Amino acid sequence: MYEPLAQRIRPQTLDDVVGQRHLIGEGKPLRNIIESGELPNLVFYGPSGIGKTTIANIIARTTNRKFCKLNGTTAGTSDIKAIVSQLETFETMNGILLYLDEIQYFNKKQQQTLLEYIENGQITLIASTTENPYFYIYNAILSRSTVFEFKPVSAQDIEPAVSRAFSFLEKEKNISIKADDEVIKYISTACGGDVRKAMNAAELCVLSSKSDNGEMTILLETAKELTQRSAMKYDKDGDEHYDIISAFQKSMRGSDPDAAVHYLARLLEAGDLPSACRRLMVCACEDVGLAYPMIIPIVKAAVDAALMVGLPEARIPLADAVILVCNSPKSNSAYNAINQAMYDVSKGKAGPIPRTLQNKHYDGDDAEVKGQFYEYPHSYPNHWLSQQYLPDELKNVKYYTFGDNKNEQAAQEYWNKIKGTEKK
Repeated sequence: MYEPLAQRIRPQTLDDVVGQRHLIGEGKPLRNIIESGELPNLVFYGPSGIGKTTIANIIARTTNRKFCKLNGTTAGTSDIKAIVSQLETFETMNGILLYLDEIQYFNKKQQQTLLEYIENGQITLIASTTENPYFYIYNAILSRSTVFEFKPVSAQDIEPAVSRAFSFLEKEKNISIKADDEVIKYISTACGGDVRKAMNAAELCVLSSKSDNGEMTILLETAKELTQRSAMKYDKDGDEHYDIISAFQKSMRGSDPDAAVHYLARLLEAGDLPSACRRLMVCACEDVGLAYPMIIPIVKAAVDAALMVGLPEARIPLADAVILVCNSPKSNSAYNAINQAMYDVSKGKAGPIPRTLQNKHYDGDDAEVKGQFYEYPHSYPNHWLSQQYLPDELKNVKYYTFGDNKNEQAAQEYWNKIKGTEKK
């Protein structure tokens, strides 16, 4: 049966693991825990292909517990019960080390099944997840575990692993494999921090290349073809999706066009045109807002054009709009105003609408003062007069404060003049 290269050359010691030096380097916390021989419950959190399973396997070899492994995508409660049934047998007299991969796919009840045995130490749990454990793992398990975050591996760290992969295949196939530095660097960069993907890409390059008299040359074109789009780590329901759209809007808000178009490119490369359009519209309204109100219909037109032409051409109007948002003055005064108003409404701060504003023009017999008394502003100079619009309970509340941009300052100056007030 075929076994992927990443599995065939999986590291056997911590020193062989690529990356994660912040966890398993000399004197680092996870390494100290592993070497202490006292193993607590652990949660490994991070993207796929960066060493979580490898380190769990290394830990398993350093303990005298029986090692069991389950995957949350395929295992169920019956599998947990089968493991529990092995407790207190001769084989498990020192307890069980359970590696539960993709624990986020276990529901709360399934996770609770483990709780009693984790509590009394009969089962030591090492759980791994690609999603934020604080959202997906039952809190009672989290409170009994130590969470370690694994990070994508840098291209520089992956390069020696790719070279080692070609050397391994060279010996395995008994041929001479030539892969120059350009090929190794490309594979290391294109894998997006995923070591397993880099290993498998190296093997694909060998499998798809022909040997001549026991010699094989890996072409850069071959590496590019087999690793295309592999750097994209993107799941529309996963953390990476929310991280990218968050970075996208924050870059526009921070007026950094280079970063903003980078994250736009990542969204479009993943084919997520709707998220790019939605976040762009939100940013135009929330972060530019009243500093440049005309940006809203401009961005809307760009979004409409993008949705009309579709990818790949949609990148052009969206890039125009993103750079316009980045270079525009910023104001969140309207955003702050509506947020505070909605907060008050949600807390029950409302009260009856003033009689002058109600949509009725008669009074009941019980009304002490008859008449609506609404004053029509257009009947007065400058189309304005002072009258109460907020309910009595909120009549002195101030939600909106003029922003310090040119547009809102001009509006403030105008209304200070009309209303006869001093600028504050």
